[in-house]
Amino acid sequence: MSEIRHGIDDLLVLMAVLRDPEQGCPWDLEQDWDSIVPHTLEEAYEVADAIERRAFDELPGELGDLLFQVVYYSQFAREEGHFDFHDVVHTLTAKMVRRHPHVFPEGTLESRRPAGVSAEQVETRQVHSRWESLKAEERTGRSEEPLGASVLDDIPRTLPALSRAAKLSKRAARVGFDWPDATGVIAKIREELDEVEQALAEGDRDHAAMEVGDLLFAVTNLARTLKADPERCLRDTNAKFERRFRHVEWALAECGMTPRDVDLDTMERHWQEAKRLESAVSETSVGHSESSSGGDRP
Repeated sequence: MSEIRHGIDDLLVLMAVLRDPEQGCPWDLEQDWDSIVPHTLEEAYEVADAIERRAFDELPGELGDLLFQVVYYSQFAREEGHFDFHDVVHTLTAKMVRRHPHVFPEGTLESRRPAGVSAEQVETRQVHSRWESLKAEERTGRSEEPLGASVLDDIPRTLPALSRAAKLSKRAARVGFDWPDATGVIAKIREELDEVEQALAEGDRDHAAMEVGDLLFAVTNLARTLKADPERCLRDTNAKFERRFRHVEWALAECGMTPRDVDLDTMERHWQEAKRLESAVSETSVGHSESSSGGDRP
């Protein structure tokens, strides 16, 4: 007997039962729009973590947890008479069809490009320009600002600060508010660092903290200029720091000690050892890759 495969309708029934006042779960019945938001953010990060680790065996579960958040909000909305899950699916599908006229030329899901025109033959720059133009039109229709739509509209305030800084600066750059190249951003970083040092020299820690925010924003702009995701950059550095510090702890534990038992110079020595080991592993990996590629390269 084969295992039953559940579909999306089963998930919607599950949510409705969990929220049923008579037969539901007490915890689920206590939840509301605001209480679920932290769980949504956590689930999104767990998806990202599984992808970065290439943990594909975990990914269906993590994606399911994230989908469950969408079903949760849709249930709240259905109970209050705003919309339901099917409205979410319809709105998303209609929006994607509208934003892809190079794929659905007649504005319907059934329409297609003429035969013989491949995706590679579609001009990427034109596609991107059209996409941004359509998004701008949508922002104009949604704007509640008294002075009209802003290019900064619809950037969620709940995004991680680095991600939101990158999006804010990217939007501003589209209308010309940007440095001509990375050199200007680096000069700005030095300027902001000087202002942090000046505030510290004056003993004004609050002002220094504010200047650190400016410094972080400038560094975020540098990442954008390099076409790098600042969140990914910092996550990679976090992982690198964690690996090296764990090596420090391990090396000290081999001697029956902890970081609290030694001075900074001793920890620094083990830290540098961790860096050397990482460098050696990296060089070995590169050498193996080149040797297995079929011969020496000029």
